[in-house]
Amino acid sequence: MNKTPHWKKHDPRQAAEAEKYTHPIPSREYLLATLREAGAPLTAVALAERLRLQDKGLRAALDKRLGAMVRDGQLLRNRRDEYLLIDRVAIRAGQVTGHRDGFGFFVPDDGSDDAFLPPSEMRAVMHGDRVAVRIVGTDARGRREGAIVEVLERRNRQVAGRFHLERDVGVVVPDNRRIGQRVLIPARERGGARDGSLVVAAIVEPPGRDALPVGRIVRVLPEEGVAQTAVELAIASHQLSHEFPAAVVREARRYGKSVEASSLGARIDLTGVPLVTIDGEDARDFDDAVYAEPTKGGWRLLVAIADVSHYVRPDTELDREARERATSVYFPNRVLPMLPEQLSNHLCSLMPEVDRACLVAELAVGRDGKVGRSRFFAALMRSAARLTYQRAAEALVERRPAVRAALAPPVLDSLEALYDVYRALRRHREARGALDFEAAEVKVVVGEDGRVADLRSYPRNDAHRLIEECMIAANVEAARFLKKHGMPALYRVHAQPDEERILELKRFLATRGLALETEGELDPPKLARLLRQVQPRPDAAMLEGMIIRSLAQAVYQPENIGHFGLALAEYAHFTSPIRRYPDLLVHRAIRHVLDGGTADRFVHAPREMEQLGQECSLRERRADEAARDVVAFLKCEYMRERLGETLPGVVTGVTDFGLFVQLDGLQVDGLLHVANLGHDYFRFEEDRRTLVGDRSGERYTLGDRLSVRVARVDPSARKIDFELVERLSSAFHPRRKESGASPEAGAARRGKPAKAGKPGQAPKPGPRGKSGGRAGGAGASGESRAPGGRRGGGRGRRR
Repeated sequence: MNKTPHWKKHDPRQAAEAEKYTHPIPSREYLLATLREAGAPLTAVALAERLRLQDKGLRAALDKRLGAMVRDGQLLRNRRDEYLLIDRVAIRAGQVTGHRDGFGFFVPDDGSDDAFLPPSEMRAVMHGDRVAVRIVGTDARGRREGAIVEVLERRNRQVAGRFHLERDVGVVVPDNRRIGQRVLIPARERGGARDGSLVVAAIVEPPGRDALPVGRIVRVLPEEGVAQTAVELAIASHQLSHEFPAAVVREARRYGKSVEASSLGARIDLTGVPLVTIDGEDARDFDDAVYAEPTKGGWRLLVAIADVSHYVRPDTELDREARERATSVYFPNRVLPMLPEQLSNHLCSLMPEVDRACLVAELAVGRDGKVGRSRFFAALMRSAARLTYQRAAEALVERRPAVRAALAPPVLDSLEALYDVYRALRRHREARGALDFEAAEVKVVVGEDGRVADLRSYPRNDAHRLIEECMIAANVEAARFLKKHGMPALYRVHAQPDEERILELKRFLATRGLALETEGELDPPKLARLLRQVQPRPDAAMLEGMIIRSLAQAVYQPENIGHFGLALAEYAHFTSPIRRYPDLLVHRAIRHVLDGGTADRFVHAPREMEQLGQECSLRERRADEAARDVVAFLKCEYMRERLGETLPGVVTGVTDFGLFVQLDGLQVDGLLHVANLGHDYFRFEEDRRTLVGDRSGERYTLGDRLSVRVARVDPSARKIDFELVERLSSAFHPRRKESGASPEAGAARRGKPAKAGKPGQAPKPGPRGKSGGRAGGAGASGESRAPGGRRGGGRGRRR
């Protein structure tokens, strides 16, 4: 008689594993404990024998799980095919982030500080690869420095870029500037590409310490000027999934074309409640609906979110693909959805007058804007109307009679209550000191011919803000629910700003006559007060950009540290599971509790959440970078049609080699090189972000308004060069000169020697090279750090 294997009795995750698999094997946690108990590395065969796994199918499943644990950085495999505990060796697993200047950084899975990777280490890897790294010391700047021990996973299957023939040797220069290596293309693998062609090349051989990667051209892209070319470049450059595997599509189609209430299980019936969706004009997926009604002490607010977790079950083909993508990617002319269209645009889209499964946050909002109590429940709903931000604003803010008359009375009553809820939530937001950035969004409008028809500004109205506040309130209650029940989950966290960045910001603001309080710990209300001072000023957009760049990036992680920008102690993403994997995980955790589950039986273990947080944060950043690259490419195409035109703009950046100027109303940035400022020696005063002419005394600084001529546009490099026509106004605020001080002495006191050079130029070009400013507009060179707004389909900013 066979005895029950020890692991089936003692594996703490056995129940959760049994729920996921018909034939479960030991969990990751138990495998780690077994290796730790063994006290030495084990092969897969030795481990299977120790666990008494005799069945070939179970042994194959074990091999697969061990491979995944190596890929995820929980184990290492040595040259004897033995598996080692990574925490027993001085090695960490994580991902490589490349830099355009050839070096890179190692981002550990465990959330510890990044490590610097010098160019010599970056030769054998590419941006995005997963590696095992040993920390070997610190560099000259005091940063942790790493050495790559092993490449765990090659993430770059292909690259896109410009093909060149150099002495009959074919190379592809990657469009993604984070990839430092050129890709060699053998003569027989050129696929008909000519010198200068835009191409996509498959990686045939990865790079080595002494060898460049080798590729094969698989596609020659159409000539630049077509929006689709920009998207194809981004897809290949950033390794974005753009087609769903057949198994994923089949799984989605099994759910059919309509929702059958009988198949959804026990749910509260909300089909008679006039919930409405409010989205952008071009939105295709409607994942949230809202309703409100007055109560004795305030309002009852319902935030209904598409119940994606009902369809996307753990460890299914749909789930694996959604995790791999982590987010939908939004381009001006195309969307790469996280889920197949069958779900994202149909079964999980809250379209009007059709039944849909949803997960609801019910909030009791007081007249002071505080949420007194809340609950979550599964429901069946039927949207009463699909409204746009514009139409909702016309009904509520402008109160247009024709628009109001077209709405059913119950819908209009709910909208009025929602507007009251918004004003209460808004007052509470301001009272707690949340940061508020109001810059208008500029969208690229693509014509039917695939070319850029216009760059159009879309200012936010109260309908945008209404939805934003309702979503934030629901997200907060979701975070509190998860925290209360001790569930493993991903929080959306926004850390305190770096002290050095804030001090740098404070010094700069002083040159603009603005003071930032930094006594004690910096808190959101101090920055919020500063923003209120800034907003009426003509240089508000530039100053807001400076403040945003001083903030940390919001990320996903299982440890809740609050959200600085929103001035919240708890925050999670609950409201967009169609297009964000962290929201789907939050839904699963909430449903698990509602179904009577406990934290220890949840399908996702705490250790897995750490890995998921890193994955989702990095893939969110990848999606943002891809979207910015496409927008920058298309803005350059738009500006090519305006070569030679004279346009007004504002200085948004100052370096030793010139000024970055953003054109009014377009959010298009270009470089005005120092050589085009006049026949003079220009000195860079770093602390004041100013270029000063030694002979003329001319000063150029942040916030100056200039008239510039579009001189050169390079869409492939996303660069635009300007020539100075005239100064329109100066933002310079003079300060008292130090008696008898020369410019050189002043610069030396600031810790930066004054630079000499020929008239009309700075002697040393900066990191962007000789010419060309990025065309992406505000935030083109880094991820937006502004809290607030929904994203995708006209949704605006991330929070």
